[in-house]
Amino acid sequence: MTVDREQLLAMYRCMLKIREFETRAHDMFLTGGLPGFLHLYSGEEAVAAGVSAHLRPYDFIASTHRGHGHLIAKGGDVKLMMAEILGKSTGYCKGKGGSMHIADVSLGSLGANGVVGASLPIGTGAGLACQLRGADAVTVCYFGDGATNRGTFHESLNMAAIWDLPVIYVCENNLYGVGFCQRDHMRVCDIADRASSYGFPGVVVDGNDVVAVSEAAGEAVDRARAGGGPTLIECKTWRHYGHFVGDAAVYRDPAEHEAWLARDPILMGEALLASNGWATQAELAEMKVEVAADIQAAVDFGLSSPIPAVADLLTDVFSEGGRA
Repeated sequence: MTVDREQLLAMYRCMLKIREFETRAHDMFLTGGLPGFLHLYSGEEAVAAGVSAHLRPYDFIASTHRGHGHLIAKGGDVKLMMAEILGKSTGYCKGKGGSMHIADVSLGSLGANGVVGASLPIGTGAGLACQLRGADAVTVCYFGDGATNRGTFHESLNMAAIWDLPVIYVCENNLYGVGFCQRDHMRVCDIADRASSYGFPGVVVDGNDVVAVSEAAGEAVDRARAGGGPTLIECKTWRHYGHFVGDAAVYRDPAEHEAWLARDPILMGEALLASNGWATQAELAEMKVEVAADIQAAVDFGLSSPIPAVADLLTDVFSEGGRA
């Protein structure tokens, strides 16, 4: 294993923070306290935690509609995130972006996105910027399995290949594009195989194993920083909820669902910490209490924050003519 105790504990805490944030958002949504659509990252925490363990503050990420975990793992402020999804003026986008459009350029987060596959050209462009600047910065581009059938996927990977861009393409394959299973719309079993047609490495990892993700991401990031070009990492994982909150996910086999729940990335992380003697149950329980308190503080901040003023309705709104 290539991670030590402190590294694994840090990734475990990151996963806990993502899960607690999503759980609270889920509960508030069901009680009518949170507006708009909500696409939860619960069950996929090991991907963002494992990848971001190798990123520096000046590295970029391009996210998706299921992007809360990506920003939290990159160091996002959960108070500003909670305020944003609650539509409050203290949020990252002053309450105007909501769940699917949170961004923090100061952290290198180029934003979540409501358009399937839109992270691909954005992340590829950021990778080109990293290369042109001559720095050792890299870009991580997150997307789902459904996005890999879109033209933007193929165009982006081809461009990154011919220019050796420092981009790590991370496919979070939860096996379902909304309600359509991968086996029903692809002949390939492993999306990572598609990288070979562009001439760069494609790697398949267990997306619920944070150490496996970290190892694959570390190699890909090091390769990109050294000028070796892009890598496609396919993380096979499972979302605990439907495509969005309110989707009962009746299209999934209940037995398959239970099998994946038994391989919850947080449970797997706990088992690994215990097997190495790196944390006691009491220590893990204390960490959970600390994380829950942090998220409760974020909820309190969001709920107590003001909604945007009517006078601000047209501020920060882009218009090609220069006027909103």
